[in-house]
Amino acid sequence: MVSNKPGPNAPTQETSEDEYILSFGDILRMLWRRLWLITLVMLLFLGVAIGFSLAQTPKYEATIKVLVGQAQERSTSETNLSASDIQGLQILTKTVAEAIDTRRVTEAVIEELDLSTPVGELRNDVSVEPISETQFVRVKYDDSNPVRAQQVANAYGEVASEQISEISSNASAVTATVWEPASLPDRDDLVSPKPVRNALLALVLGAMLGVALAFLLESLDDGLRSAEEVERASGVPTIGVIPGSSPRRGKKGD
Repeated sequence: MVSNKPGPNAPTQETSEDEYILSFGDILRMLWRRLWLITLVMLLFLGVAIGFSLAQTPKYEATIKVLVGQAQERSTSETNLSASDIQGLQILTKTVAEAIDTRRVTEAVIEELDLSTPVGELRNDVSVEPISETQFVRVKYDDSNPVRAQQVANAYGEVASEQISEISSNASAVTATVWEPASLPDRDDLVSPKPVRNALLALVLGAMLGVALAFLLESLDDGLRSAEEVERASGVPTIGVIPGSSPRRGKKGD
């Protein structure tokens, strides 16, 4: 009786003649062959990033800091704040930050500076955030005009301080004082464009896409370019290599 069981040296069905694993050296050689493609994609992305940066309108950022406090009548022996008082002031700081970022304050700023900017558009360019574990609120305003950016940021601090004082006027009144007014923004305060950042990001994305395209083209190319690749693909040692030659032109009279 003849057994159909394969011997120990027989190839299994899981082994495929088409299996080919790229080594690190093969990857480097492939990337070197496709370097022109990777460079082309990187330059294309860089050109788009530079064009995008040049097309953007510059925007400047002005910043103020508002100190939040609470007026309390205390004797000289009770001047030190307890932990609960400090925690309460920090919670109060978050409340003041929310109050500054409201339509009411924005409308007052527009009226004070006689702006024609819609309320919603002005609020989109304002950022209000409490500084963690402090009694400070940071207010930022972005504008294409650095002078207007400074004016609007300072107006937000003044208007918010006045409105909070009007509402809270008792013995434990909440205070919001402009501790650090906005200075005139310069080129260091540009929010956009960021040409250097955009260029670096474009080069990274271009390199990633270029490498991906290089691997794609390599997977579609079935040609073997070296004796090592032939050995790995066939599993048979290479005996010799026939050098390539160009066809010779025939002599006159041939």
